[in-house]
Amino acid sequence: MKNIDVKEFIGAMEELEKERGISKEYLIESLEAALVTAYKKNFDSVDNVKVVIDSITGEIHIYSIRNVVETLEDPLLEITIKDAQKIDMHVNVGDTVNLEIQPKDFGRIAAQTAKQVVVQKIREAERNMIFTEFNDKKGEIVSGIIQKADGGVVVMDLGKLEGVMPVKEQIGSETYHVNDKIRGYVLEVEKGLKGNPQVIISRSHPDFVRKLFEFEIPEIYEGLIEIKSVSRDAGSRSKVAVYSRDENIDPVGSCVGQKGVRIQNIINELNGEKIDVIEWNEDPAIYIAAALLPAQVMAVDIKEEEKFAQVIVPDDQLSLAIGKSGQNARLAARLTNWKIDIKSESQFREIIAQVQAEEAPETKEVEE
Repeated sequence: MKNIDVKEFIGAMEELEKERGISKEYLIESLEAALVTAYKKNFDSVDNVKVVIDSITGEIHIYSIRNVVETLEDPLLEITIKDAQKIDMHVNVGDTVNLEIQPKDFGRIAAQTAKQVVVQKIREAERNMIFTEFNDKKGEIVSGIIQKADGGVVVMDLGKLEGVMPVKEQIGSETYHVNDKIRGYVLEVEKGLKGNPQVIISRSHPDFVRKLFEFEIPEIYEGLIEIKSVSRDAGSRSKVAVYSRDENIDPVGSCVGQKGVRIQNIINELNGEKIDVIEWNEDPAIYIAAALLPAQVMAVDIKEEEKFAQVIVPDDQLSLAIGKSGQNARLAARLTNWKIDIKSESQFREIIAQVQAEEAPETKEVEE
């Protein structure tokens, strides 16, 4: 049944396969399924039918699938063994045969259905391609132009689709304006309503800082310097622990750059967020002391099993070590993944004196 312009139809499918990667077989299967639905709907049919499209000629064949029986009871679903063997002489009772039918005016329906299926599959393929493209960018930095910024969710134009930056992924100290060009970290790629890809963007995630370091510091990108850990209070302060196996490379100096140029580029991107770059060390005591910079540390007592560190600092360094609202200590604990308790030298001496005083009477009593 030549229901549609065969040459044009086959040519269109082959073009779609070349240009958009939509397989010709996939299109044919989708159209066959759609034509079955269209047939049943338009002809109010309960027939068990199937549609076969010749992938070479494009001709459409519609078959009524009939059960082979001795005595006919339902002419829409059954066929006698005598009539069935005219179609296929090898069939037996209980088998099925395909009886080709020629429904009137089905050519117009087929043409309309074909157009709908092709348009639908093009859209679906485009959505899938965009999803795959951006899913591959998960964990990377992308640039976009702000389309919507009304104090709630920020919507960005990423070129082929929109990016969404929820309030919790924004930096609280930043103000976003329509038409501003900003960068963000691809946190997640999801399939939203109707299968449309949705990209979740973050500027507050610690890995945004990590990726900015990879972008700005060639030694990190090349693997000569490794970022061991990042902790962050977005918009306020970040701590980044770096390490290099090469003794000739100063990991902290390389990240900061000559006259602080490299680190300044990252700070500018984060609108002035302070960044402490410290050197990672496998010795937890040394690492924890470094993590508390810019405060100077006198001693670190480690309880390995509990991952607990007691830190002693000079009296004039206590507020610096703890930081405003506990920020420095909190970021150091996140960075190292250790519980950290900070005491000043005076506080520590008082504790020692108190312990000694409590023990003194017991000692005296034993001597007597």
